[in-house]
Amino acid sequence: MQKEFIHTSESVTEGHPDKLADQISDAVLDAVMADDPFGRVACETYLTTGMAMVGGEISTTTYVDIPSLVRSVIKDVGYVHTSYGFSYETCAVITAIDQQSSDIAVGVDRAGAGDQGMMVGFATNETPELMPLPIQLAHTLARRLSELRKDGTLPYLRPDGKTQVSVAYHDGKPTAVETVVVSAQHDPDVTQDRIRDDIMEELVFKVIPAEFVNRERLIVHINPTGRFVLGGPVADTGLTGRKIIVDTYGGMALHGGGSFSGKDPTKVDRSGAYAARHVARNVVAAGLADTCSIQIAYAIGVQEPVSMMVDTNGTGRIPDVEITGIIEKGVDLTPAGIIERLDLRRPIYRDTAVYGHFGRSEKDFTWERDDMVDLFKRG
Repeated sequence: MQKEFIHTSESVTEGHPDKLADQISDAVLDAVMADDPFGRVACETYLTTGMAMVGGEISTTTYVDIPSLVRSVIKDVGYVHTSYGFSYETCAVITAIDQQSSDIAVGVDRAGAGDQGMMVGFATNETPELMPLPIQLAHTLARRLSELRKDGTLPYLRPDGKTQVSVAYHDGKPTAVETVVVSAQHDPDVTQDRIRDDIMEELVFKVIPAEFVNRERLIVHINPTGRFVLGGPVADTGLTGRKIIVDTYGGMALHGGGSFSGKDPTKVDRSGAYAARHVARNVVAAGLADTCSIQIAYAIGVQEPVSMMVDTNGTGRIPDVEITGIIEKGVDLTPAGIIERLDLRRPIYRDTAVYGHFGRSEKDFTWERDDMVDLFKRG
């Protein structure tokens, strides 16, 4: 990676239509996991004007009232007024669910991976969360934007919203926030001047650390089109799995291409990515590297990974091949091993579906624990 650059990452609020779709899919998964931890779920949600459609493959011994669950998620996120153009009370809910393919099930039943593909985990010591600074700040802004709406501080806000942060790097280290973009859905009768003043005071300058802000140079765009009244599914369709860079590392790392939400942990798109983050985080936490990227690849129905690659981007204290050897000898990366180590057969997934799957130690996300540090320190 070059030493002098500006990197930009974005996040979105829980009311963004794609993130609303992710939350619905993961709420369905959680409902299955709560009663049937060995259920198989591959659930997709599509949202548009006046409609929510849930489809996919679910094999389970329990029953989930999907229409009621969908409406409860939409209500919880904040689409409670018909004036928003999309409401939990009036939208149609359509379901199209089948069982998991028997051709896939036979491989999963013998503890093999539920799909082929490659997954990437990443960690960097530039933030306490061991995440890249641009995505960590973008998530914090988006979460705070929703809090300002929910706690009544800015009552004119509506559920949809997006944030974006551009950070200057010098010698490979973040030095300044150059640009912030906030798009906040709002009631029609509030002025843009008020929105800008409120968001600058209550959001931007309370979230962006002072050491990264030069107020004379910082560029802030707030609702840059001049108006953001129409938002949510009435303005833009929502689809599960369409925010995979928001979900991961904000573009600072490679991505395997698979999405997470709506997939039970036998799907290595999800569990493999969590395992790769867990390992990369512990490599950095152990002080073996400033930055670590790990790619793992699987074949459907096969237990062991078909490949693994470690890249510390020249920051490793020991050669990457030695770190690879420690992982191969000391970490079980079979799907069954990952599921057991990270305790993934639990209803924890809706919490992952907004504000990122990584860098959130305040949640009970086992892949964010530094519990393998001794393994890497011992070598």
